Order: sequence, then structure tokens, then C-alpha cells
Amino acid sequence: MSETPVILTMKWGTLFSSDYVNVLHNACRAASHRPFRFVCLTDDATGLLPEIESLPLPDCGLAPSDWYRPGVWPKIALYHRDLAGLRGRALFIDLDMMVLRDLDDFFDCPAPFVTTDMGQSWRPEGGSQPPEAGTCLFAFDLGKEGQIFDAFTSDPAVAMGQFHNEQDFVGAYASSMDYWPRGWVISFKRWLRQPIGLDLVLAPKAPPASTKVVAFHGDPRPAALLRGGVNFWDRFPHLGNGRVSWVADYWTSFGGRLP
Repeated sequence: MSETPVILTMKWGTLFSSDYVNVLHNACRAASHRPFRFVCLTDDATGLLPEIESLPLPDCGLAPSDWYRPGVWPKIALYHRDLAGLRGRALFIDLDMMVLRDLDDFFDCPAPFVTTDMGQSWRPEGGSQPPEAGTCLFAFDLGKEGQIFDAFTSDPAVAMGQFHNEQDFVGAYASSMDYWPRGWVISFKRWLRQPIGLDLVLAPKAPPASTKVVAFHGDPRPAALLRGGVNFWDRFPHLGNGRVSWVADYWTSFGGRLP
């Protein structure tokens, strides 16, 4: 009998509240027709739903200060050859992702490592440049990409000095690299944000019906779009402002609290 698939996420520090984990869990349940384990690797399980399995964050050789440096290097721990005894197929999802529909399709891609192309094809107009591996949402077989963990832990300082971030390191050391079909995972900033100037008066576009997941990478994050009134949530020269109704509807329908 095959192992039950695992959905993994990670939370450390105070950047993401427990609401992010709970909303992601509830959205994944609503978007799937199959049983799965939902596991959060965390240093603080306070406020998490009882259905969420919380496990300690694995050690991957980082100094305390390295946990908060740019590059999201703690995610290297996901490739431990024995990640808390977990086995089978895993789908990792960052906390600042909006899962909309058809989550089972992500488990049906059989390639050893399948991830998000964050290059030119992550823009509505596409492009011809080579894919750029991102790790906001990816699938792999637990314990089968241990060479990534080993390469990093052999000398973390060298690895962090040679690579800009964790996803570039993973792209270099993964056993192979395949990508989700175009349009499954889209960037909020690339696909839905209004052009400069218009974003001050027009709300972001709603995701297309073909989109399965919306990625919020960097600023803004979903919670920033929940505050009403005068609320500039983007970086100049972009001037996104106010509560975004479709984001708030998603958040509250899956148990999140409005500020």
C-alpha cells in the first residue's frame, strides 16, 4: 500500500501568523478530493488547527542569524534523507500562496522533482528564455533528494556565498527539474496587479478560472491586502491601496481573520 501523500509547509519567526497555516490547510482540503497529511514544520505551533500535524524544524547546519537572512535557506531541511520519518510523495507550498482549485493535479505529475517556473513563462505574455526554478510550490519524493541536503550541509557558508538563494541552490543540485504546466501557478504581481497609476484606483484583477494557485512572492503578502481604508500595500512606484475583496473573501472563507 502506498503512503498517504503529504502537503508540507514551514513557519518560523513572526512574519507569518498561525492564520496563514490554517487558511492554507483549509484551502488545500477544499481543493482536493484525496486524503493527505498536512504537516507544518515550525518553531511555534500556537494557534494551529488540531488537524494540522506540527513537527519541529529540522537542523540543516544554519547559525541562528542565518534563519532570517535573505534566501530562505531553512527550506534546505526539506531534503533531509529522513525528514521526521515522512515517506512518499510530498507537495511543498509556501504560506503566502492562495490555493484555489484542482490540487490533486499536482500529485499526478510523476517526475522526480516538479516545480514552478518563475522565469519569463511566469508572465502573461510568456517568453522564450530558459525556465527559472522557484520553490514556492513543488513536488518531490521524500528522502529521495538527499544530495541537495548533503551538498549544503557539507559547507553552508560556501553554499550561501556562491548562490543567491535557496531555490538557485536546489536548481543546481536536484536530480532533475520539471515544471508545472503554464498557468497552473501564477504570480499575483505579474498577472493580477494593475499597471502603475491605474493600481491606485483599480483593484487587482481576479485570477483566471484556469488558475489553480496564486503566488505572492515578496511584497505584498496576502494579509497586507486585507486592511480596509487607506492602506498602501505595494512598493513605490506601484500604489495598490485598500482591501482587495476577492483576497478577503478567500481568506475569511477558509477561517482567516480580518485585521
